[in-house]
Amino acid sequence: MAHLVWDWNGTLLDDLTLVVAATNASLASVGGPTVTADEHRRDFRRPISGYYAHVLGRPVDADEFETLDRAFHDAYRAGLPGCRLALDALEAIAAWRGSQSLLSMFFHHELVPAVTRHGLRDHLDRVDGLRDPTGGGAKAPHLLAHLAALDVRGSDCVLIGDSIDDADAAAAVGARIVLYRGGITDEARLRATGLPVAATLVEAVEYALAA
Repeated sequence: MAHLVWDWNGTLLDDLTLVVAATNASLASVGGPTVTADEHRRDFRRPISGYYAHVLGRPVDADEFETLDRAFHDAYRAGLPGCRLALDALEAIAAWRGSQSLLSMFFHHELVPAVTRHGLRDHLDRVDGLRDPTGGGAKAPHLLAHLAALDVRGSDCVLIGDSIDDADAAAAVGARIVLYRGGITDEARLRATGLPVAATLVEAVEYALAA
């Protein structure tokens, strides 16, 4: 594979604890329950409105989703300065022999400073985040645009990410995928896809180099 696309949240950035805390702040804003990290990893899905509907046990309309999304990101931003990279993130980036980029569903204007602050920007050909005011949708169309901007074919790249949505996005563009079990998704759900699952980011790069 000539090109590697990294996921950010839950992959390079070790933010599961913060994501769960922000999710609970979001659910509390509409009188919802508290979820544990294991429950979140088991149940999280995109579109995120579907996840909230599952947890709340009722439909979530656009207005309520906006309330939930705002509460989540307010809590997430407050805790973001305390998040660190995954333990082997820098080692894994150094181990890849081709070009690399990063695609996240976190807001672009906040993502780029965060990636830069952690010392990764110079290692990446391109960094793209969400440019819409509200998120929660699938990653696939964003990956398509990301690769088009890089002039890279899907068949010439591999993704490393921690979610089923990452796997779906890779499939949509004809790319390979290696799933990382240290992030937002329960390992059993990842393994049920039949795709490669890595315990560490360095191991994920090893899988990717062999793809």
